[in-house]
Amino acid sequence: MKLILQISIIFAICLLGEGISMILPIPFPSSVISMIILFIFLLLKWLKVDHIKEKTEFLLQNMAFFFIPAGVKMMENFDVLKTTFVPFLLICLVSTVVTFVVTAYTVEATTKLQEKRRNEVIKHEHVNE
Repeated sequence: MKLILQISIIFAICLLGEGISMILPIPFPSSVISMIILFIFLLLKWLKVDHIKEKTEFLLQNMAFFFIPAGVKMMENFDVLKTTFVPFLLICLVSTVVTFVVTAYTVEATTKLQEKRRNEVIKHEHVNE
């Protein structure tokens, strides 16, 4: 029963994201909207991690399965893709490198910011003693 409830919560959030995506005046991926909604619900504590933990762990462990339809579609349209294969490959490589670099700098900046705040808290505690 717990698993059915977790699936229902995730599907409800996805349905809400799909609805919002349909009424927006610009095209925007419903999956991104759904992730934002999920983040807000978790941030506001309307939803707890325990409410969706088992199902999300399953989805994360089987994430590769969700890329199969995209790969099949690419193979179905390979005749179109082969005319633009080099630019497509170049775009994929460049965007992957850019994503890695931006992620690395973001993690580094976040780590430094957390360390700085941690040191400020420690200094503040020593001053109050």
